[in-house]
Amino acid sequence: MERRNFINLAALTGLSTIIGNTGYSHITGHHIFEKISEKISLRSNAGNWFTESRYGMFVHWGIYAIPAVHEQYQQRYNIPRKQYEQYAKQWNPVNFDPDQWLDLMQEAGMKYLTFTTKHHDGFCMWDTQQTSFNVMNTPYKKDIVGMLTDACHKRNIPISLYYSVVDWHQPNYPNQGRHHELPAPGKNDKPDWEKYMQFLKAQVKELCTNYGKISGFWWDMNVPEYKDPSVNAMIRKLQPGIMINNRGFDDGDFGTPERDYKKKLSENQAFTKPVEACQSVGMQSWGYRKNEDYYSDRYLERSIDSYLAKGANYLLNVGPDEKGLIPKESQDILIRTGKWYHSVEEAYKDVELLNNIGNKDILITGKDNILYVHLNKLPRGNAVALNPLKVIPVKATLLNSSQHLKCIVERKPYAKEAFLWIQDIPVNEYSNEVIVIKLEFNKPVKELIQ
Repeated sequence: MERRNFINLAALTGLSTIIGNTGYSHITGHHIFEKISEKISLRSNAGNWFTESRYGMFVHWGIYAIPAVHEQYQQRYNIPRKQYEQYAKQWNPVNFDPDQWLDLMQEAGMKYLTFTTKHHDGFCMWDTQQTSFNVMNTPYKKDIVGMLTDACHKRNIPISLYYSVVDWHQPNYPNQGRHHELPAPGKNDKPDWEKYMQFLKAQVKELCTNYGKISGFWWDMNVPEYKDPSVNAMIRKLQPGIMINNRGFDDGDFGTPERDYKKKLSENQAFTKPVEACQSVGMQSWGYRKNEDYYSDRYLERSIDSYLAKGANYLLNVGPDEKGLIPKESQDILIRTGKWYHSVEEAYKDVELLNNIGNKDILITGKDNILYVHLNKLPRGNAVALNPLKVIPVKATLLNSSQHLKCIVERKPYAKEAFLWIQDIPVNEYSNEVIVIKLEFNKPVKELIQ
């Protein structure tokens, strides 16, 4: 079944992810979707861009790029609000050019963008009328969300807007010292959840009204775990066909495992419901950090490969600096992993995960008469077995380099029967990449594995 058809089926049957928010140090719990009939047609129509795009860029950017420690610097380092507010008075990203971001994104093989309009610190990257704590009241005085959405629309790139429910600045948000909250309200705060929800809805309405087509809405940190389906209903009314994640006020359209969801990565099982995983190139932060540590290319490629092969989408994050530039280290990682992704991308398009071939160290995707062998874990040697296959493919190609590989059907000395082996795999030359091999047969794959 093609993924686009699968996600439509998921919509029609009322499916959502059972995977909760595994981000940072808190797990919000499992979510089970409640079928809402009026959303069915919107969800069914919404799947195309999401399932066709597959791989996107996540961008965490805000005034926290000035201290360059962490996107949650204010809360994690107990910075007084008045002191933190001074960063807004310094905000002047004179080198921000949305087209440079999009050039890099497309070079990396990414097809859509998710951007932080407001993170937990409450600073807004657009011309909001609901608070003065926004980009228009800085030395920069330009609507960054507007600039970015305009650039995406010109290239027909889907854009998804991130919005944090937690707010460390808005006086009505009830900070109580729960995860990702300030220890207590500020001296002049007036905690009032109903008033805060009015503020939130007004901001979401701005984002979904003033910036043309918005393809996705990415909630984060609904710490009170408050349920209000009317919020997403409003979003869908303003932006028909939009895809909404599961971290807001109902279960949305897709799940959002964060960093590496270990249990699922260790299984050779496909996701049965729509999922979009997210990971950052930086090991310590999502926003810009001067002394960042970075994941290896292979670590990221293994993560990307595992999620995409199992049917999920994938967001890879970068954090631009205070001037609006994506750090060179981050750029280089995206370019290198992008070169790999371009070479193997076909192995994730309109395929199914087949878990009855090979062993647990190999992921197999397939369609029609083609199998894709994903050596997600570096093989111990230069040959791999595809038990129970006993048919030699017409052609075997290492997608990483387009070179042809040798295949034989042979009974090895320690085996009871013969089966297909791929030989002379250049594992040493590609030890820093996830190797993907394309096997083409003269009959449908399903007939080979019956």
